[in-house]
Order: sequence, then C-alpha cells, then structure tokens
Amino acid sequence: MTKFQIVGISFDHMHMGDLLRMAHDHPDAEIAGIFDPDRDKMQAAATTFGIPEDRIFTDFDACMAAGPYDMALLCVATAQHAEYTERLASYDLHVFVEKPFAASADDARRMMGAMDRTDKQLIINWPLRWVESHVTAKRLIDERMIGDLREVHFYDGNRGPLYHLADKVEVTPDEVERQKPNSWWYKRASGGGSLLDYLGYGATLGTWFMGGKEPVEVTCTVDETPGIEVDQHAIAVCRYETGLSKMETRWGTFTDPWTTQPQPTCGFVFVGTDGTISSPDYADHITVQTRAKPERHEIPVIPLPIGERNAIEYALDCISKGIPIKGPLDPALCLTAQRIVDTAFRSAHEKRTLRLLE
Repeated sequence: MTKFQIVGISFDHMHMGDLLRMAHDHPDAEIAGIFDPDRDKMQAAATTFGIPEDRIFTDFDACMAAGPYDMALLCVATAQHAEYTERLASYDLHVFVEKPFAASADDARRMMGAMDRTDKQLIINWPLRWVESHVTAKRLIDERMIGDLREVHFYDGNRGPLYHLADKVEVTPDEVERQKPNSWWYKRASGGGSLLDYLGYGATLGTWFMGGKEPVEVTCTVDETPGIEVDQHAIAVCRYETGLSKMETRWGTFTDPWTTQPQPTCGFVFVGTDGTISSPDYADHITVQTRAKPERHEIPVIPLPIGERNAIEYALDCISKGIPIKGPLDPALCLTAQRIVDTAFRSAHEKRTLRLLE
C-alpha cells in the first residue's frame, strides 16, 4: 500500500508539531512536505522528524507543486483558515484543520463550500475529542445512564498559548512576555483571544454531547485587561430549551491541566434528569451520581479503540474506508458550534443577550 502523503501548512499553531508526530508515527503515512514563510519555525519539526531539505518550503506554491499530497494539515492563524482552505481545495486533497474551525460562521461556510466542490473531506480537529474521560462520558450519556442530558458545564484553558510548544515543551515566563507583543494569539485581527481559542472546544463537544441541539440564546462577558487587545477570560451562558449551560475559557489557569489540574478543574460536568457526570481533562476516571446510586462513585475511563486513538489515525482510517468524518470533527456539527462562538463574541461586544446567530 502506498503511504498517505501528508503536507503541513503553516506553523502558526503550535499543534502542528503534535500532528506531524502523529503522522510520522502512523505506519501508513509519510510527511511529504512542510510549509511556512518563516524557515525558523519549521526547524524543530525538520530535525525531530528527519524531514529532508527538499521537502521544506517557504513558498506555498512551490510546496504544493512538489505534491501531489493526500491530506493537508492546516495550522495557520484562525483568521486565515478560510483563505487557505479555499487555496488548498484546488489541489484535490483532504484538508485537516486544527481547531478552532474559523474566525466566523461566514468563514466556516466558505471553507465548507470550497470543499463541497471537491470529492475530498474537510476535517476539523478538536484535541479534547481524544481525551478518554470525555469519550467515556459521551458513551454513558448515549446509554442514558444519567437520563436526558439537560446541562453541559465547561471550564477549560491553560496558562496561556505561548507557554508551550509542540509536545507541550515549556516556555519560560520571560520568553512568553517577550513574544506577546508580536504574537497573533494576542491580536484581534488575527483571531486571537481565549474566547476564540477555547470556547469552540466547549461549544463543539457540548453540541456533540447534546446530540446536535442548538441553544436558543447566548449571553457572554469577557475580561478587559489594559494593554491587551484580546480577552484572556470569557464566560458564556447558553440557554437551551432544557436549561442553562455554561462555557468558560481561561488563559491564565494556575497550572496547565495536562500536567497538574488547576482549580477550578478543567473539563466538563454534565447534568441529566437522572444523574450527573464529572469528566476532568486527562483523568483516568469519571465521577458519576445517579438516582439509583446518588453517592459519588468513580468509573474507570474506557481506552480509545484502534482507529480512534488520535486525530490522524481516525482521519486516515475514515479516508481509507471511504466513510465520512463524524462527531466533533464533522464540519456540519462544528458549524453549529461556530454559531455559538460568534453569538458569544458579539454578545460580549454588545454587552447583551442575543438569539443564536445564523
């Protein structure tokens, strides 16, 4: 079998290194090229994965001409997702976009429209989809362990987007402060801010947990830090027909959840008609209450099955079998979540409750 030819487009998002590692470790995939206008941004990946010089490009057109490729990993700044997806759509390849989906629902629809004109898939990756505790919680919700799901409560974030590189390599606080003035993460025009970075996690997985249901309206507020043009803390309240759900994003948690869980705990809490589930990020168990057993009790997480152990494995498995991407990686589901994000963003700006935007 010929290996899947994978090209990495842009290193604006530090998750590119993680995705390339998944591709490098996949027995049926090969890193066939990487592109970024800044050669220095690619050096760590080139060294780590032994990417030869003739597969490293600082010119997009030259990179694509060196194909063909089977799938592009897209990690540009959020504001450029639509532009690059449209450019990539003409190259007859699947486009795998690292979260968030887009800077707006209009941009998301541009991306979907561009890929609809091809026979390839648009895939939106949310790394929390591959956290065993949340997948276990989803299974138990679907099995109706807690009855009808009424509320989803999400709190998540990290110390900040500049504190870690690929493979969660840490950056010193002094270096973080040095980078802030020039980082796209802290520029409004580039799609920066904790709301656009993290609310998509809660909105996308929340929509997945809720079986695709949409909220009726959204109310959101954000912090306003002098000298920082984007938010670092946002709280959105979504009113569903079944009740209120809360989605909170934070740059500036006391610790990063993948090393030491901060307080408040990062993750999800689910409230159903017949019970509750607490699903912390990266936990080895979830905590459950039910009417039959109201005292809190722990249930071990279920290991991810072969074919769904990480985003690249799942995407390539679906592509090889000719089946559509599902769940939080499905652009149709992600569009509902993007509308929640858009509504929250506008609500915070206008300082009022809004009906869910179309």
